[in-house]
Amino acid sequence: MEIREAVESDAGGIVEIYNEVIANSTAIYTENPVSLDYGSALLKTRREQSYPVIVAVSGGEVLGFTSFGDFRAWPCYRYTVEHAVHVRVDQRGRGLGRQLLETLIPKAIALEKHVLIAGIDASNAISIRLHRRLGFEAVAHLREVGRKFDRWLDLVFMQRILVS
Repeated sequence: MEIREAVESDAGGIVEIYNEVIANSTAIYTENPVSLDYGSALLKTRREQSYPVIVAVSGGEVLGFTSFGDFRAWPCYRYTVEHAVHVRVDQRGRGLGRQLLETLIPKAIALEKHVLIAGIDASNAISIRLHRRLGFEAVAHLREVGRKFDRWLDLVFMQRILVS
């Protein structure tokens, strides 16, 4: 397995993972699958922002990915980014999410980001535990802010201060 910066040919694998997460979990608060164009646009936009998209690949297949984007659009938030990490369903529970985030965090530091934010569905104990182990702390619990699968969803915000 190799962990590296994503290239255009990884867009399909990224979209495949993203759509599986949309269809089968509350990790992404949308019900609408995305197209290959979405994956390509994500890569293009992140490159233009000088933000990374990191993939784990094996045998030419994307096993997981992570990236970050601006937390909020206003200029005074420029030192804060929000990340996502998603792993292919058959690869979960093997430490890949941790490896991806451990690769992403130094890239945020190199870009002089101060805070890395994670927005996690409150029922996702595995992701919350992973983030705690990587030095994130829960800073907010927003009740019933999303709705999916005919139920209300709580969102937990976790943050890690990267540099003092």
